Amino acid sequence: MIIARTITELQKIVLEKKKQRKSIGFVPTMGYLHEGHLSLIEKAKKHDDFIVLSIFVNPLQFGPNEDFDRYPRDFERDEMLANSANVDVIFYPDVNEMYPNDLSATISVKKGVGVLCGKSRPGHFDGVATVVLKLFNIVQPTRAYFGMKDAQQVAVIENMVADFNLPVNVMKCDTLREEDGLAKSSRNVYLTNDERNEATEIYASLKQALGLIGAGERNPNVIKETIKAHLQAKTSGSVDYIELLAYPSLKEVDTLEDEIIIAIALKFRQARLIDNVTITIK
Repeated sequence: MIIARTITELQKIVLEKKKQRKSIGFVPTMGYLHEGHLSLIEKAKKHDDFIVLSIFVNPLQFGPNEDFDRYPRDFERDEMLANSANVDVIFYPDVNEMYPNDLSATISVKKGVGVLCGKSRPGHFDGVATVVLKLFNIVQPTRAYFGMKDAQQVAVIENMVADFNLPVNVMKCDTLREEDGLAKSSRNVYLTNDERNEATEIYASLKQALGLIGAGERNPNVIKETIKAHLQAKTSGSVDYIELLAYPSLKEVDTLEDEIIIAIALKFRQARLIDNVTITIK
């Protein structure tokens, strides 16, 4: 496994692989790898010949009240996990390599950011879109792999790729779950035993919503109220949001049709959990 710390070094490696007609699979991360990242690598290896994993904690997506310096970092551990997953190259630039000068231009995301988690993080997705566009231009991958746990991020990236006609295929990967259905998250460790048991009701309520849609329900408000009642009856958490939106535009809808996302954020005492499902309605 190669560790490339500069853009020039990485691009030289990728160009050589492309000359050999190898497809490039790309998994962008901010490091502190976990099972979700490893599942993305596993999927990438099924589709592509050469796998690039990036590790870069992007300062552009941190707000003034979010501590960039405290974001967890452990490159030695990440290197070991990436090597065990048979990653071909880790792109591990520092901030000066990625942003040697003040940027003269950034991406401003206009749609799909005033809902879900974007409501409370103004400017966050501008930073995400800017760094992902930069990474796509650096790596020039055939396919890029993103987990649907953070579906809003995936939607923003899908829309950016379409808007700018970027030659990369965005691969949406299913949320990795525990055996009881709870979406895997580093935040789960902050749950008490009782909260951990209750947290399974998030996915249970999403499945209940899918059942209603399967039975013909098309009114988003009915489904929202059903989910809300379920969570209030079955958990001690407080509902942050329950949204049914068109996907990937993330626009509000009056009736359910085509592809939609059902998304939930539930707050426990020391952890805020998010989960979602998407469904295509014909």
